[in-house]
Amino acid sequence: MKRARSVIFPIAAVACMVSLPALGWAEGPVLGGQRFLPLKAQLGQKLFFDSDLSTPPGQSCSSCHDPNAGFSDPDPRTPTSKGVIPGRFGSRNAPTAAYSAFAPAFHYDPAEGLFVGGQFLDGRAATLEDQAGMPFLNPLEMANPDKATVVRKVRQAHYADLFRAVYGPKALAEVDRAYDRIADAIAAFENTRLMNRFSAKYDAYLAGKAELTPAEANGLRLFEDPAKGNCAACHPSAPGPGRTPPLFTDYTYDNLGVPRNPANPFYGLPAEFNPEQREFVDRGLGAVLARSSEDGKFKVPTLRNVAVSGPYMHNGYFASLRAVVAFYNDRDVRPACKSRFVGEAEALRRGCWPRPEVTHNVNRDELGQLGLTDQEVDDIVVFLQTLTDGYRLPPVTE
Repeated sequence: MKRARSVIFPIAAVACMVSLPALGWAEGPVLGGQRFLPLKAQLGQKLFFDSDLSTPPGQSCSSCHDPNAGFSDPDPRTPTSKGVIPGRFGSRNAPTAAYSAFAPAFHYDPAEGLFVGGQFLDGRAATLEDQAGMPFLNPLEMANPDKATVVRKVRQAHYADLFRAVYGPKALAEVDRAYDRIADAIAAFENTRLMNRFSAKYDAYLAGKAELTPAEANGLRLFEDPAKGNCAACHPSAPGPGRTPPLFTDYTYDNLGVPRNPANPFYGLPAEFNPEQREFVDRGLGAVLARSSEDGKFKVPTLRNVAVSGPYMHNGYFASLRAVVAFYNDRDVRPACKSRFVGEAEALRRGCWPRPEVTHNVNRDELGQLGLTDQEVDDIVVFLQTLTDGYRLPPVTE
């Protein structure tokens, strides 16, 4: 069983968090609050929202990381994220980009015996800058043929002069260095308060400015209780050193026993992209490290904005947040469905759960038979809704 980890914020992220005022997206995601951002972060913001940087044009970083959906994929109609080329889908549901700046670089923690940190659900990018440069060239995402194509688009963009102001007059002259600067600028934007708002009701509660309802308070109690939900073992809910706000992730990796998703459109892609078709198994961290001992493990996500960032799990198996908590509660109690390919709604109707996509390495110590009542499951879900950014304090009445 993992010990609850306290997460130390990277220095750059802390600096941005405390130096920028709390800004809502009501001012607008692109223009609002730019005067508060350093020039590099302003540049990164423009790059993040530029839909001309795909081939063909039409998809930006924000297409799969929409601020109105907690910087996750805003399209609930498909369980995994679609690319700019019609008919192409990734094998995974795009995770939130919010708060990703706080993840430590990918590493092995010998004291815990666990891999920690990195970017993407499988940790294949060690740092935020590494991650920012990858979607541009992924044929199932922004589908640019090469770095030169992306750099050429930036040279022609309305913000090219800003790029040169940040990185120098010849900043776009050499392709590889220019491409690295594009990723660096996006990472700078992802380090700002515009993407890491810490403005949920729970933040107001921790600051003594809001009270939780009885259901929310009970949900928090269940969330933290090792004998009940035990959610905080992987999603720490207490402030960190120096009273830094909790990030609700310990950045470790787990195989939660999530089933295959029969609605995953990746199964139907041509052999060029998915030679295994419906037999495809997402090994997660195991594939990145080429270690079967890590098969099926994915990075523990932040729960901030979780109520607005569905569908859930790496393959979007769960459409509802309540079904996720129910799965954590009784995964090992319900009988196994006869078929491997049974969707969430049908599994709930039948009273079964399909077998895990990866059957070994499943975490059975911290979830699977929690013994929660229906009301306790509901209360945990109600608490999770307090983690959505943009909470406004009720008006003071005389």
